[in-house]
Amino acid sequence: MADIGFIGLGQMGGAMSRNLIEAGHRLRVYDIDAGAVAAIVTEGAEAASNPAEAARDAEFVITMLQVGSIVEAVVFGENGIAEVISKNALFIDMSTILPEETQRIGARLAKRGIAMIDAPVGRTSAHAAVGTSTFMVGGAAADIERAHPLLEVLGESITHCGPLGAGAMVKLVNNYISAVVNLATAEGLALAEAAGIGKGIVAEIIGQTPAGQGHIRTTWPSKALVDDPTPAFMLDLAYKDVGLALETAARFNVPLATGAAGRQIYAIARSQGRGHDDWTTGIFRTVRALAGLTE
Repeated sequence: MADIGFIGLGQMGGAMSRNLIEAGHRLRVYDIDAGAVAAIVTEGAEAASNPAEAARDAEFVITMLQVGSIVEAVVFGENGIAEVISKNALFIDMSTILPEETQRIGARLAKRGIAMIDAPVGRTSAHAAVGTSTFMVGGAAADIERAHPLLEVLGESITHCGPLGAGAMVKLVNNYISAVVNLATAEGLALAEAAGIGKGIVAEIIGQTPAGQGHIRTTWPSKALVDDPTPAFMLDLAYKDVGLALETAARFNVPLATGAAGRQIYAIARSQGRGHDDWTTGIFRTVRALAGLTE
């Protein structure tokens, strides 16, 4: 069993700390919220008065914090982790921060001979509580292998995404897609409600289509992900359907901000001759071209 310093005991961090203790690991914990620390101490952890005390003599130091500036302060600030962490220890940051922040922290630690991986967490605190989180991990393969026994306690999926910072990048993309789909879902259900259609009926239907099941598991694997433009559903039709929704929404005074912006990209795709392409491949090719990525 490992000696672990754990810093950041919010909903996610608190749940993970409990799971590590239950698995037999020894934890010294710190959070600015004394109540959060006290709650984990009742579970069997030892309290630390600052980040350095949590990290002292630990084999692994884990941070689960809100923003990159806080992570940097916890690592390099007064009474920070870097003052005491052993060169044989592994620093694991599970926070959702910018990839460049992760890389900057890692580079500064590397100058001190300290290894770091980033392992931001997918799913919610409810999954963390029962140990079914997903981890998007960046760093050296050997360091990630060292962390595997801990990550396996905390989650059911561990994906090595690339070098340090790659985990943060994948988490950023994942959360971006999730947040925007969340907004589009809210817009769509509000439109249905404004038109007198029950939310439950709409939810039942979209749960049977890519709108609810997710494109990455339904429409994209056989088309956009393999760059096949042969249409299962034409981009022209998607453009038309978004237009119909916008026209209807205007009559009911329902804002469809994501649809309005999205239709402009579909219009660009059509202007580039992709109207008869599959809607997934055509739109992906268009966005990649706008981003200056090679066709």
